[in-house]
Amino acid sequence: MEYYDSFRVGANTAVLREGKILLGKRKNCFGSGNWGLPGGHLEMKEALIDAAKRELLEETGLVAHTLEFANVVNDYQREGHHIQFLFVAKSISGEPELREPGLCDEWRWFNLENLPENLFIAHKKSIELFKTNTGPFSDS
Repeated sequence: MEYYDSFRVGANTAVLREGKILLGKRKNCFGSGNWGLPGGHLEMKEALIDAAKRELLEETGLVAHTLEFANVVNDYQREGHHIQFLFVAKSISGEPELREPGLCDEWRWFNLENLPENLFIAHKKSIELFKTNTGPFSDS
């Protein structure tokens, strides 16, 4: 039997409001101290869009009614290999809450034109692609 190295798949959501994007300050996990999107890893036999909705609810309490695919980043330039899918929330209910205080310090709205310098490396390229509308795919 041939052995294959594996990679993780991330399903992330951009929540936008009045020109601002919702980011959480990560803690006790890879990328601690950096700002990242709501999201997480795809579970076995789970649809990507369902993973994005699930992670958004688990982390922020926000319910996504409609998500739209934005882009995918093949991220292999750092330790490990991740495929990051970004969806944009087109219709949500609720206000952001800190639902996983062991993994996130806070949720904050940032102007898309004035993002923090310490963006989580796994989400940085997805956000750049979204902001510049330069296409749905990036191969790092």
